[in-house]
Amino acid sequence: MSAKTRIVVLHMREVIYTAIFAALAILLILLLVFMFRSGKKDSAAQETMKYVSGVYTSSIVLNNQTMDLKVVVDDNRINAISLDNLDETAATMYPLMQPALDHISQQIYEKQSTENITYEEANQYTSVVLLNAIKNALSRAEVKEEGR
Repeated sequence: MSAKTRIVVLHMREVIYTAIFAALAILLILLLVFMFRSGKKDSAAQETMKYVSGVYTSSIVLNNQTMDLKVVVDDNRINAISLDNLDETAATMYPLMQPALDHISQQIYEKQSTENITYEEANQYTSVVLLNAIKNALSRAEVKEEGR
């Protein structure tokens, strides 16, 4: 029985370098796995979207006259609010409609929300009708979660 004994001499510097390079390789692999995981991209894009892009309308009926309030939205921004089908007779009968809408829409553009909107005492009821129509149109534009 001949036993050949081998003696391996390791330098401490080589052991430390090997451990550091192994740790860096594991860190790099973990980083690549987390970066290129496919499920995370869809959920991140879904979370940033507030609205489904498009044009949404809400009808306002005042004394048998129908006006459409049109709201234009992008993925996360309210771009335009306007009245459609506002003929001359309706504009004459309801002269506060357009100025009240201009005042409300300016605040909505700045805040990008219908919360904490202020309106003048003279235009109180007109502003409430317009604000409810805007909220109605925006509720149809909101992104619905899949679980609901």
